[in-house]
Amino acid sequence: MTPDLSYLLWSVALTIVLVVIAVTAAMLQLGLPALAGNREEVPPLTGFAGRAERLHLNMLQNLPLFAIVVLVAQVTNHANATTALGAAIFFWARIVHAAIYLIGIPWLRTAAWAVSIVGVLMIFFQLI
Repeated sequence: MTPDLSYLLWSVALTIVLVVIAVTAAMLQLGLPALAGNREEVPPLTGFAGRAERLHLNMLQNLPLFAIVVLVAQVTNHANATTALGAAIFFWARIVHAAIYLIGIPWLRTAAWAVSIVGVLMIFFQLI
């Protein structure tokens, strides 16, 4: 398996961890009956639970972009040292982003997200 694909796989694992964190935090805040029901009129999550939910959604928004460029690089034989570095940057920046997001540091969180986008762009520019 290429480094690019390994980082894609580990990014999926990170996404799974983030959903577990988000669901656990929501359950602790709202209770299992509220989450197991139809979720009608469930109050918005706040604090750590709200950040965990938004973090997970943010990862879900960014993972497809990363997956597409990694897979296109593989299929078109454009995977190289630069795409591997871009994949590594995306993954490790997302780890840092997750920690910062859960702690609740706004500007630093945005900077970590921007670094992850640089990783995606590094792969993208190898394809055009």
